[in-house]
Amino acid sequence: MDVPPLAGKIAVLSLGALPLSYALNHLSALSYSLGVVLMSALILGLLFLAIYSLSRSDIYYDPLYAVFAVFAFTSVVDLLIALQEDGYVGGFMEFYTKEGESYLRTAHGLFICYWDGIVHYLLYLAMAGAIRKRKRYRNFGLYWLGSFVMSLLVFLPGNILGKYSSEIRPTFFLTIPYVLVPCWAGFRVFNQTQASTCCTPNMVQEEQRKSLLWRPIDLALIIYLTFAAFFTLFRGLVVLDCPMDACFVYIYQYEPYLRDPVAYPKVQMLVNMFYVLPFYGLAIYGLIFPGCSWLPDWTLVFAGAIGQAQFSHMGASMHLRTPFTYRVPEDNWACFFTCNLLYALGPHLLAFRCLWRPAFFLHPPPGPPAHHEKQH
Repeated sequence: MDVPPLAGKIAVLSLGALPLSYALNHLSALSYSLGVVLMSALILGLLFLAIYSLSRSDIYYDPLYAVFAVFAFTSVVDLLIALQEDGYVGGFMEFYTKEGESYLRTAHGLFICYWDGIVHYLLYLAMAGAIRKRKRYRNFGLYWLGSFVMSLLVFLPGNILGKYSSEIRPTFFLTIPYVLVPCWAGFRVFNQTQASTCCTPNMVQEEQRKSLLWRPIDLALIIYLTFAAFFTLFRGLVVLDCPMDACFVYIYQYEPYLRDPVAYPKVQMLVNMFYVLPFYGLAIYGLIFPGCSWLPDWTLVFAGAIGQAQFSHMGASMHLRTPFTYRVPEDNWACFFTCNLLYALGPHLLAFRCLWRPAFFLHPPPGPPAHHEKQH
C-alpha cells in the first residue's frame, strides 16, 4: 500500500487555527453560547471559501478534498482543546469549552480530541495529498471512516444520555454536518476502484485450496477473534448489570470506569456488542471460507473503529478527569492494559493480513481448477 505525500498547503492552512483561536478567546462576544455558534459557522464558511479559491481544480477532481481540508482545521482546534485542558497550553479555546461543548472537558472527550488532532489530522493530510497527486487513498479513507463513525456513535449518544445532558447548548447542532458528511464520504470512498493485485488465477486457486491447518496465521486470527468475541459479549453484559459474580468482580476490580455516570463507557460497550461482535463472527467466516471479497475493506473500517474506541476508552480509564473511584486500580493495571491493548491490536493485524496476501479473499477465477499432475 503506497503512502501518499502529505498536503503541505492544507497543513499550513490548518495551522491558522492557532492564532485564530487565540484571538477569538479574547472576544467578549464569545462569552455567550449563541455567539460561539454564529462565529463557528462563520469561520467554517470562510474557511471553505478560502479552500475553494486556492484549490478549485483539486475540489473538481474530488470534492472530498474540501472536506479533508476543513476537517484538518478542526483537528488542530481539537488538539488545542485537549492540550489546554491538560494544562500544556493556555489562552486558546477556553471560550469554546465553557460556552460551547463543555462535555469535551471530560476524560473521554479529551482523548477523542487527541485522536482527532493526531491520527485524523495525519489521515486528512495524507488523503488530501493523494488527491493533489491524483493517487489512490481508498485504504486510508476506509480506516478514517471507521474511526470517525465510531467516535460519533459513542460521543453523541453519551452526551445526551450521560450526566452532561443538561449542558447541551446550541453548539451541539454544529455536529449535524459531522453526521451527514461521513455518510456521503463513505459512499464515495467505497465506490472508488480497488487497487489491482498481483495475484494470478493460479495463485488464487492454490491459496483457496489450502485447508485451515495449512494457514497458521488465519488459524491464529480465528482463535483471537473467538476470544475477542467472548470478551466483547462479556463487557456488554457487564454494563447491562448482569447479576453473574464474574461481572460484579470485573466491574469493581478491573474496569470500574464502566460505572462512570458520563455514560460514554456504557455506550461504547453496547456499540461493541451490537456492531463489533457480529463483525467478528463474519470475519471468522471469511477466514474459513474462500472468496469473501468484502472482508479486506471491512477489516480496515473496523480496525479504525476499534483503534479509536480503545484509545479513548483506555485513556479515559486512567485520566485524572475521571473520578478516582472509577479509575482502574493500580494493582490491576497490567491485566487491564494487556487485555485492552490486545483487543485494539488484533483488528489491525487482521487488516494487515487481508492486505498482505489477499488471494484467499478474491473471487475464484472462472473455469475448472487447475490440477497439479504428479511427475513419475
